[in-house]
Amino acid sequence: MPAWLQTIPVWLQTALLLAASNVFMTFAWYGHLRNMQSKAWFIAAIVSWGIALFEYLLQVPANRIGATQFSLAQLKILQEVITLLVFIPFVVLYMKQPMKLDYLWAALCMLGAVYFIFRN
Repeated sequence: MPAWLQTIPVWLQTALLLAASNVFMTFAWYGHLRNMQSKAWFIAAIVSWGIALFEYLLQVPANRIGATQFSLAQLKILQEVITLLVFIPFVVLYMKQPMKLDYLWAALCMLGAVYFIFRN
């Protein structure tokens, strides 16, 4: 690991890598719904699989780095919070769907999960 990277806190390295991987994941899982409706499902699956490769190239190191400081449960909750933070702008800005109050309720539930899983 480069020396400059070691100066970045583990939680930040983990969160940034998970956020970047989540962008790829979101496009792999849902992007084809906007761009590939006229294509056969297996074409969309192959394209999504290719996009997901980049997700894993970021997600695996993120979890390995994060596991040095976080429990598995903490890593999972962190991932889910990041997923929601990436998903909402994706749905509203890219998929052109309206903002829903449901996202607020989901965020409040996630805040509760963060509180209980990260308290010491």
